[in-house]
Amino acid sequence: MENLKAIAGKVWGHMKKDHSGNWGMDIDKWDWVPGVGVIALLEYGEKTDEAEVRSYLLEWVNRNRDQAAPEPVINAVAPYAIFPVLYKRTGEEWLKEEAARVAKWIVEKAPRTREQAFEHTVTENANFPEQVWADTVFMAVLFLARTATLIGDKAYAEEAQRQVLLHLRLLEDAETGVLFHGWNCAAGDHMSAARWTRANAWIAVGVPMIVKEIEQLVPIEAELRERYRRLMDGLVGFQQSDGLWSTVLDRPDYYREISGSAGIACGLWLAAESGLLPDEEKYAAAARKALHAILPHIDDRGEVGGVSSGTPVMESIEAYNAIPIHPTLYGQGLTLMLLSEAIRRGEAGDE
Repeated sequence: MENLKAIAGKVWGHMKKDHSGNWGMDIDKWDWVPGVGVIALLEYGEKTDEAEVRSYLLEWVNRNRDQAAPEPVINAVAPYAIFPVLYKRTGEEWLKEEAARVAKWIVEKAPRTREQAFEHTVTENANFPEQVWADTVFMAVLFLARTATLIGDKAYAEEAQRQVLLHLRLLEDAETGVLFHGWNCAAGDHMSAARWTRANAWIAVGVPMIVKEIEQLVPIEAELRERYRRLMDGLVGFQQSDGLWSTVLDRPDYYREISGSAGIACGLWLAAESGLLPDEEKYAAAARKALHAILPHIDDRGEVGGVSSGTPVMESIEAYNAIPIHPTLYGQGLTLMLLSEAIRRGEAGDE
């Protein structure tokens, strides 16, 4: 088997190819799908010291910035998460100014539910009033946390922590510790009540990244640590014997889903590194087992297979198993984040 650096190089190489018109793979858009892609590329560039990747990201921002709406929606905040780090690397003042502008919009103007969680708003022609989705933590709260650190704003850091806690409280399944996909504040229910794997992955990987930023400005609350550990313990319990997670956690008969599996595995390593989880072998072993199960799903072109298409909160649990599988930038991205962390840790590509 190729070493992990070679595999990661193929994955990022496939991401930057011209996939014009392909919703899942076209990186030259300003929305959550390419947003996850560029967040992952930044992680890859930072952890492997690939200067070419950082240069590419700066070019990407300059090439696509005119597509960004003056008044963003929560899901389309995702690409901005690379701005604070790019500013630190380049000193280009407009990156800092734009990050501060968007953070101000999030805190002061972004729609909120009655519980004050950020309402999940999207660029597509669809509305989800009073709905809280797990996705928001990665798509918007990560950016807010990074910008809080960039400009030294304690209030923004407090808001980032508040949003993490609200999402953990509203989405938690008390029985298992894992998360439901969404919460309807008006109806007071979890809608189809699916324990959807990628929803859990967004928070599994996003929270350690957020904590890394805001702990410089505010103390991390014990409740956040406790709820996050319950989540991760629950997720380890749902890992299948082959090392992957099914597209719905508690349905082992459903198809295995690679993007969610990669996000959870990466989260396990990041959380142990950040102190959100104790440094116990069971967490590292679960992440390592997932990594080795994911590698065969990466083809010679660097394309990651087994990734479910864009998934709103579905009308039934059964509907999640019917979501088609397509290569996507978030599938590439979450896998690349896992590979990058594995490389940083000195993990071997073969068992």
